Amino acid sequence: MKKILIVGAGGQIGSELVPHLRSIYGNSNVVAADISAEKCKALAEAGPFEELNALDGEGFSAIVKKYNIDTIFNLVALLSATGEKNPKLAWDINIGALTNSLYIAKDNNCAVFTPSSIGAFGNDTPKDKTPQDTLQRSNTTIYGVCKVTGELLSDYYFNRFGVDTRSVRFPGLISYVTLPGGGTTDYAVEIYYDAIRKGSFTCNVKEGTYMDMMYMPDALNAVVQLMEADPSKLKHRNSFNIASMSFEPEQIAAEIRKHIPNFKMDYQIDPVKQAIANSWPNSMDDTCAREEWGWAPKFDLTSMTNDMLIKVKEKFDKGLIK
Repeated sequence: MKKILIVGAGGQIGSELVPHLRSIYGNSNVVAADISAEKCKALAEAGPFEELNALDGEGFSAIVKKYNIDTIFNLVALLSATGEKNPKLAWDINIGALTNSLYIAKDNNCAVFTPSSIGAFGNDTPKDKTPQDTLQRSNTTIYGVCKVTGELLSDYYFNRFGVDTRSVRFPGLISYVTLPGGGTTDYAVEIYYDAIRKGSFTCNVKEGTYMDMMYMPDALNAVVQLMEADPSKLKHRNSFNIASMSFEPEQIAAEIRKHIPNFKMDYQIDPVKQAIANSWPNSMDDTCAREEWGWAPKFDLTSMTNDMLIKVKEKFDKGLIK
């Protein structure tokens, strides 16, 4: 990677991936793009930024040519719970941005990274240690349908046109930098903020609901590691299972109580999020990622909780959040 374009740069992943990549490859070599510069002030002030609607193929292509881009990160997406409120919009945005990314990459000899998700699996997928290659036809969300479609379409562009497409299936991502954006796993971020803010939390998924999760620093490292991996060793391009930790709400609450002994949690179940969570794996088998490009996470639930509580408290103390 020498000249990188990140589309959808202002979202949960992009807002942290852009500075991470700029720290590695240099500010001038990482172009951030999103629909509004106003919502991405920090990214725009630190390096090159372009306003772009990723569904505008001509504008997208012009940016790739302007900066001689060789790698496109397509991070444009409506997330799982948000997508269920407007399935047509979710399809149009998620698949439209991906189609443009792949088509433009083909014409400009670019590599493409597009994140997939545990949402690519469905009710009939094995729940525990979900295999790399398994049934993905029982999906119950438009978000998941888009992710499966994206994996297949990316494979098609690799096999048909030789586009260097690569992807990981992200678990729920936990970060202190960006607030949640409408995902089913958002409770695992919100719980830390409420623990600091008021010492209690109302969880919207049931006790005993296991889902794979990952701390954002591990996710960022995974992206770079995969994109820099030797292509001759990649048997599974779109998309690799990657795993770090799997837990249910009572376990994360117990970790928080090690730091905030009086922390309390109750439940008010969101039926849409619960149904989505029930359809997803409890845990994924990431053996292929470990074998093909050396994937290895650094954080578990304990070390992540330690860091999250420190960083979230710092944000409150500095008045960055209330």
